[in-house]
Amino acid sequence: MPVFTRSRDLPDSSDDGTPASADDTEAAGEPEAAPSGAPESDTPPRTLGSRVAHWRAWRGRYPRAARAVWWTTTALSLALVLGAMVMPNQLHLLRADQFVRLPGEAIIAAALLLSLPRRPRLVAAAALGAGLAALTVVNVLDMMYAEYLGRGFNLVLDWGLLDDAQSYVADSMGGATALGATAGLLLLIVALFAAMALAAVRLSNLLVRDVSASTRGTLIAGTVWITCSVLSIQYAGLPLAFHRAVTATAVKAKAVRQTLQDEAAFAKENRADAFGNTPPEQLVPDLRGKDVIFTFIESYGRSAIEDPVMAPGVNRTLTASTDALTKAGYHARSGWLTSATFGGSSWLGHSTTLSGLWIDNQQRYRTVMNSDRLSLPKIFKKTGAWDTVGVMPGIQKAWPEQKHYGLDKVYNAFQMGYQGPKFSWSTMPDQYALEAFQRLEHGKDRDRPLMSEIILTSSHQPWAPLPEMVGWDEVGDGSVFDSIQKAGEKASDVISNSARSRKAYGESIEYSVTALTQWLERYGTEDTVLVFLGDHQPIARVSGDDASRDVPVSIVAKDPKVLDKVASWNWTDGLRPAKDAPVWKMDLFRDRFLTAYGSTPHPSK
Repeated sequence: MPVFTRSRDLPDSSDDGTPASADDTEAAGEPEAAPSGAPESDTPPRTLGSRVAHWRAWRGRYPRAARAVWWTTTALSLALVLGAMVMPNQLHLLRADQFVRLPGEAIIAAALLLSLPRRPRLVAAAALGAGLAALTVVNVLDMMYAEYLGRGFNLVLDWGLLDDAQSYVADSMGGATALGATAGLLLLIVALFAAMALAAVRLSNLLVRDVSASTRGTLIAGTVWITCSVLSIQYAGLPLAFHRAVTATAVKAKAVRQTLQDEAAFAKENRADAFGNTPPEQLVPDLRGKDVIFTFIESYGRSAIEDPVMAPGVNRTLTASTDALTKAGYHARSGWLTSATFGGSSWLGHSTTLSGLWIDNQQRYRTVMNSDRLSLPKIFKKTGAWDTVGVMPGIQKAWPEQKHYGLDKVYNAFQMGYQGPKFSWSTMPDQYALEAFQRLEHGKDRDRPLMSEIILTSSHQPWAPLPEMVGWDEVGDGSVFDSIQKAGEKASDVISNSARSRKAYGESIEYSVTALTQWLERYGTEDTVLVFLGDHQPIARVSGDDASRDVPVSIVAKDPKVLDKVASWNWTDGLRPAKDAPVWKMDLFRDRFLTAYGSTPHPSK
């Protein structure tokens, strides 16, 4: 029976002129003979040896094509591996000049692979390829998270947000699109891991074809790298001697450690509440008898007021709304808050504002939601002087956070009687949500005033199609919005175009502000106090790569005493905060608000 053996007389090169590989020829012996008496087949089984022999025969018949395939595959393998080693993790840096680098990791990997026997070498090369594939996936996630959330991907906390991303795509562009995109991404990731591992194995095989030459080349590359590093030689503003993969891995490892350490530290911070032991009668005494409404406008950020494309329309709306409210007897003051989130994860902005804690990741959010921390709604509830209610048109499933916030009742997307169309992600226009709030709660005769938390969603990306204002008496069950939704732009057309996204975003803010201020003109009373703010800036494609995290915040009331209490804040008169108006971190708002309206601190132990 023939056996596969390594020949001592292997040719120095293949038929097409490319170097012959010991690994390729090792398996090219004769296939094992069939057992005696076995029936012969017209198509013998294609063993590994026969496949290699067939490939070598084809290579001999078509040397030019074989040479082209060999060089193309080698070049692609080299580009794939080296590209992964120097790939940036920011979308705006994804340029050709960023890839003109000499990665130190490639030199170290070559030296390691040259020192290993065949089997360990192949395993190490495949592992290297898989590691580079994983790094590439994380780099892409960093790009997407920076684009949509203004930060990198957290390896500990952010996997759950991928499910939210799929839900967002399903709500915005349909379930079939979301399913197809998810399946496509999974296949792409599997293909990436396979291709990267095969590319690394191929390059390792090329290294050992001529160990002596490869060793010399590795030593020369190492010398060049050290020289470039010592002399700080740069190209396109970055050092030519690069170690991006190692640096990125170290940064992610440090972030993991910090995330794990942060949990215990934040739990301690969460327990230290300046008003944790304040008696009910000493909480917000200066707002007793007032209907207090906290309203978050989705993605209402500083860019809406200051960006040259979006600001003209938004500022006209703010000026017109200020004038209309003034005629109705209302006055407003406005400032800036720096949000704990950017581009998305609105619940982090909501919880930061209401809890007085900096909640910038999902771990902190879970810690607070599972604690007895006094949020603003819970503080009003604790007094016993207010009913508390939430209007949450973006909530479409169970919402256990209701208990933490101390809301007596919450109206979700299915509990406000809406019979109209969805506007992409937003389940209903803001005008309808506000009219439903009036019908279901605010407009009813009550034994005590109402403290409300309202989340307005019409300005949520992708900002298409957009609702339009209708007569308040025409709102009805929402069916009036059918024709408006059908005539609107498609989400897929807007979300992929930065210019159209910016224009549509500005229009969405104009709509939301108009709906809210018109509601106040129409239904507000002498005892209505409205606090409204943005939860975060829009995504970087709209707000810009260097945009701040600031959002506008306004307090509106008829009773002059309400605004007198915050006179020391030096906020701007009207709904449009001045460029130089005070900027606070969002987590400072709760305690300053409580103090301004007469609350006495009694810290929890």
